[in-house]
Amino acid sequence: MKKSAFLGALAATTVIAGAAMAGTLDDVKARGELICGSNTGLTGFGTPDANGNWTGFDVDLCRALAAAIFGDPTKVKFIPTTGETRFTALQSGEVDVLIRNSTWTFSRDTELALDFVAVNYYDGQGFMVKKDLGVSSAKELDGATVCIQTGTTTELNLADFFKQNNISYQPVTVADDSEAQRQFLAGACDAYTTDASGLAASRATMPDGDQYIILPEIISKEPLGPVVRHGDNNWGDVVRWTFNALLIAEEKGVTKANVAEVAASSQDEEVKRLLGVSGDMGAKIGLPNEAFKNAIAAVGNYGEVFASNIGEGTAINLARGLNALWTQGGLQYAAPFR
Repeated sequence: MKKSAFLGALAATTVIAGAAMAGTLDDVKARGELICGSNTGLTGFGTPDANGNWTGFDVDLCRALAAAIFGDPTKVKFIPTTGETRFTALQSGEVDVLIRNSTWTFSRDTELALDFVAVNYYDGQGFMVKKDLGVSSAKELDGATVCIQTGTTTELNLADFFKQNNISYQPVTVADDSEAQRQFLAGACDAYTTDASGLAASRATMPDGDQYIILPEIISKEPLGPVVRHGDNNWGDVVRWTFNALLIAEEKGVTKANVAEVAASSQDEEVKRLLGVSGDMGAKIGLPNEAFKNAIAAVGNYGEVFASNIGEGTAINLARGLNALWTQGGLQYAAPFR
């Protein structure tokens, strides 16, 4: 009896393990294309041009994932989602992964049955006002009208902040960043609140952006990152380790320009595993062994992705801050690649 029970348990475990390997990754491979849930348009993070070509910080992670799976960063379709539609699009299977400035919270992780597999941008909620409003602190916004996206953590944080400071506000609800910016510029609200990175992105596209200021208060923690459906652990591993690969590449000085040379010459064992020279790491999760080398070759390391899309000198002009590597005083830290 004991032997039969053991063999039965072993067989069940094998079936479960096999089922875990089958899922989103197999669907993506069979389709020949990754479907990535994106923002409707947030400058620097994810936005299409007039020809429908998508660019941005989050977009590059989608492209890195496509490169890891197919060896081709163009094999990805972008589906725009709003704050209200994004999680439904993921839950329903309309998209394979959601990579568009979404905050990791307890309720989203549990009640929505979603898995946040990494934090690609550490952020916090802020406020933007027109200079001539004459305020220098969010605590001076008593009685103000505030543009706020529905279906977001910012909506809840806003209510908490005003309640804690015993001041009042009138919400002006909007569906997405574009509408928020239009309403704000049209004077429909005194202040606009969202993640500080989103405020910087919006201001960068305003015709008179120098007339607007971002107030100093950061009123929340907003860890933003890629999201997958709960229960498909192998797919979560694929997304998580593609992101981690970009971090490790920055740590190790592997860049888009030198990745092939490093793969051919490096004596660093972790780098050799990362680039598919040894270890069969890609094969362990259903990818080619050169998967992460291909991802780095497609978009560069994490630092390159940050610098080219949202870093200092771009229109968004964001400092690395909390998003610096752990070796440089930031929070970006990848688990060991072994």
